[in-house]
Formats: sequence, C-alpha cells, structure tokens
Amino acid sequence: MSREVSDVTHTENDRPAHPWRRAAAALRAWRTRRHGHAPPTADTGSPAPRRVPGASTLWRLRTTVKDAPGSLAALCTALADRRIDILGLQTHPLAEGAVDEFLLRAPEELTGGDVVAAVERAGGTGTWIERADAHDLVDAPTRALALAARTALDPAELPLALRQLLGRCTIRSLPAPPRGRAGDGTRTVPAEGVLEDTVMRLRAPEGGVITVERPYLPFTPTEFARARALVELDARLGPRIPRGRDVLTLPEGNALTIRRADSRDLAAARAMHERCSADTLRRRYHGPVGDADRYLDHLLSPRFGRTLAAQTASGRVVGLGHLLWDGDETEVALLVEDAWQRRGVGGELLARLVAMAAEAGCESVYAVTQSSNTGMVAAMRALGLPLDYQIEEGTLVITARLDIAATSPALPWEQRGGTVRRD
Repeated sequence: MSREVSDVTHTENDRPAHPWRRAAAALRAWRTRRHGHAPPTADTGSPAPRRVPGASTLWRLRTTVKDAPGSLAALCTALADRRIDILGLQTHPLAEGAVDEFLLRAPEELTGGDVVAAVERAGGTGTWIERADAHDLVDAPTRALALAARTALDPAELPLALRQLLGRCTIRSLPAPPRGRAGDGTRTVPAEGVLEDTVMRLRAPEGGVITVERPYLPFTPTEFARARALVELDARLGPRIPRGRDVLTLPEGNALTIRRADSRDLAAARAMHERCSADTLRRRYHGPVGDADRYLDHLLSPRFGRTLAAQTASGRVVGLGHLLWDGDETEVALLVEDAWQRRGVGGELLARLVAMAAEAGCESVYAVTQSSNTGMVAAMRALGLPLDYQIEEGTLVITARLDIAATSPALPWEQRGGTVRRD
C-alpha cells in the first residue's frame, strides 16, 4: 500500500494502520532529505566545465513586476543588455502587479545569479529561476492541449498531467468521507476549490479532494484556473479506462488476458481475495488478513494510480498489479492467487507496471514488502534495473531506478516460451 495512504488516508477512514508505519515514515524522511523540493542550487561543488565559445543555457524565470506602463519593457531591455534572448513569455495577472514567466536563452558564462541580478535591477521582485531543457520549448497552449488529451484517454493520468502543468509539486488524493460522516475540514472544499499561496485544493470528480503543494513557489490564480479546468474535464468525461489488452499464453498452454482494471472490477477482486490463502494476503497487505478487502476501493480507483488485472478465459481475476501515485513517488504492488503463483504472472504484471511508470516519466518505483517475501524480491531483481534496499524491523523497501530501454513488457514472457497476442 502507499505509504502516504497508510499514514493518513487509512487512519482518517478508520482503516487499519500498517505495522510497518514507523519504517515507512523513516524512509519517507530519508527520501525527503534526498529529494527536496527546493530549486537546484547553482554550485554542486564539481569542477567547472570548460567554456565553449557561443554556447548558451536555457533558464525558466519568474518575477513579479509592477502593473505600470514600461515595467515589462524595462525588464526586457535589462535582459537584452546581457545578451539574453527571450524565447517565451507568459503573464499571470495578480490583484496588484503581475507575475511574468520567461523562457530564456543566456550565454553560458552567465550564472543563474547573474540573470536574477539583472532582473531585480530592472524592478523585478520575488524572482525565481531554474534550468530549463528542450521540453520547455513547447508553447503553453500546445502543452495544455496535450495534457488534456492524456487525461481524456485515461483518468489515471490526471495527477501526472497536473504535475507537468504546474512543475515540480506534490499531489495527493484523499477520498470522500464515508457516508453518514462529516468531513474533517481538509477533505471538504467548495466546488470551485481553494487556493492558499503554495497549496491548492480541488474537488475531485468522485467527491474527494486533490491537494497540490509547491512549497518553493506560490501558485498564481492563472495556474489555479488551469488546474481546475483540467480536473473539471476529468469530471465531465466520467468513468473510463483504456481498452487495450494482451492475451498471453503460458508455456503449459493456459491463456491469460492482461488488461487495465478499475472500480468496476471490485467484485472480481474480492472473489480473488476469498481464494487466496491467509499467508498470501498477509504478505501483500502487511496487516490483519480480515482487513484486506477494505483496501480494494482505494487500490482500484484510477484516481490513485493504475491497476492491471490477469484474467482467465472464464473471466476469473487471478492476479492484480498496482502502480500507485504516492505524492511525488510511485509504488508498485502485486497480488497473485496461490494456484497461479510461481508461473510468471507476477513478473509479467510487474514488468508492465514498470514500463508504464517509465512512460509516465517516473524516475523510480518502490515496492514495500516483507524481507521473507522471496517472490517479490525475485520479481524486482528480474527487472534488470539498479535496485536500492532499505530494511527496518522486517519491512523491506526495494527501489528500482528506471531505465526506459530496459522495461519492455513483452520480452520477459516471450523468453519463458510464452506467446503474446495484442487485441
């Protein structure tokens, strides 16, 4: 299960807390130190590279200017004086003044500090800067349309689309309170949402709340309106799921269909739970076996990630794989029915989930399991990716650093002698 969900969402909904909560909290603190939200520093301590004559650097810069004639012109003149080209400009109106967002190409010898100093001398305040790359050359309307198209095709894309729209930020989804219970304040927002400096809260289509945090840079009303429009599009389109599926033939001749699953598969998932042994459920959920069914509503919701189901020709679900958006991290989790274990089903689900994560631009995925769960450990090792291991009190967290070239989902199955047919 997602660490953020186990520590917050499950507790708030009277769901059982996991015994590995302390280990997860410690790991999260370690990751926070390792992956801070602050913009990258200009000096890494490495030797300065040799200067190449005529070379340039791309920068993204934001600054607040007065709402007065000539303010923007003075800023542009100051940049031109330092031979800095303006490749793109967006203006975010405020109640007083405006936030101007630039995409700049500056001579390589200019540091970020040099650019900021030039801007502030020309009247800019609250200036923020970070390195840009070729992806930032796409104009804002084109990017917004592309993100809307992704969201229209797949509701699980909404958190990723919001992150690409708003830059580096942490996105969390909290479900609606159970029926008959009032909200706790953090999960009750008006339909139009709430904007509070570096935090925005949006009403999720299914009644919960989507929280977006960007501690290093306040959101503007323009960004808030864009995010709200994307969420509204998702709500208007309603429940949907990509229809693609693969039919896999095991070496012994059995056929399985791998497809996307969602909340409509809740009954089939519960039936699979009933066929699983207590040991299998305990290895998957790390808690009381009787509470396993209570996680399924969350796991199968496309709001929190993507789910793959392995289904027999008769329609019985025998395996589930989950790719869960955990704040700004990504978790993978597997459950395979006892009779279908040790036959490559879990490995196939995992390979496909990792390929999805790589396609979505995730830098890594992690799995939380028990140190005695040799099946999950073997499946992670079979990915052929660099792995990091963290263990505390019997809880093992395995993090795989993604390499898109090494995450082909069909190859492992075909190497085992099976066949793949895509419908």
